[in-house]
Amino acid sequence: MQTAEISDSEDIRIVDVQVLSDDWYVLKKNTFDLRRRDGRWQRQSRETYDRGNGATILLYDRARRTVVLTRQFRFPAYVTGTPGGRLIETCAGLLDQDDPVTCIRREVEEETGFRIRDVRKVFEAYMSPGSVTERLFFFVGEYAAADRVSAGGGEAHEGEDIEVLELPLDQALAMVASGEICDGKTIMLLQYAKLNGLVE
Repeated sequence: MQTAEISDSEDIRIVDVQVLSDDWYVLKKNTFDLRRRDGRWQRQSRETYDRGNGATILLYDRARRTVVLTRQFRFPAYVTGTPGGRLIETCAGLLDQDDPVTCIRREVEEETGFRIRDVRKVFEAYMSPGSVTERLFFFVGEYAAADRVSAGGGEAHEGEDIEVLELPLDQALAMVASGEICDGKTIMLLQYAKLNGLVE
């Protein structure tokens, strides 16, 4: 995880930074003065959750018009009312010390069992900028049946128990409309695939 040090700038003065938790990731309480657009200074306090940056990818088979997704348990989804807490998602992972391309190739093989060579970055985005510092790197990549080298499933010692799903893109998009797929990064990449004709 890469924790950036914050410092004063022309419009921001850092007053105090307190570490509230440094267990799984880092939760901080930040007090700062912010210069408003009218020139007045205003003191504010915000918490930031730093889990490092991540990468995600949509695997697609152009000829068969399919995509590869995963299903796994997410405790935050469970405690906010998702039945069973299992979300359907694109493959994803934290960068740790890797660059985004190295990270996503590793995560694809660990989670889905596919070893892919060519990945293409399509954009970057903050997923919850009101409190989470993570910047997510979005990729797409073609796969074929011959690229599968294992069953996937993730790393058991990290608590992962991942089901691999292969679905027609149109079915996946219908699952977004029905609410069965409700993960933000996954919706973004499925819509990107449709808008850009990746499987047409």
